[in-house]
Amino acid sequence: MLIQFCKSKIAHAKITEAELYYEGSITVAEDLLKAVAIVPGEKVEVLNLNNGARIETYCIPGKAGSGQICLNGPAARCGLVGDKIIILSYALMEPREAKKSKTKVVYLDEKNHIRR
Repeated sequence: MLIQFCKSKIAHAKITEAELYYEGSITVAEDLLKAVAIVPGEKVEVLNLNNGARIETYCIPGKAGSGQICLNGPAARCGLVGDKIIILSYALMEPREAKKSKTKVVYLDEKNHIRR
């Protein structure tokens, strides 16, 4: 049996842009994706702390170091610039593998840079 395990978490992110007329996805600065091992095209869940929305989409990389977090396409209807969000990704694992695994987590500052 496989279970879904929370593989990655980007916490305290702030939406910097919303592009309604785009094909869809969430753009995330590439350095943030790399820090939590999310690959371009990977399915993610986006949780909006301001309005309670929970959406699923996929990631595309933005410019590293830019702090970019952009909701694209229909996702742009689920948050406003300045809203705080959490971005999660999951992996399918055997329960014993999940018990040995640890979620990769980064916490961001007000400019969407990793807090050290």
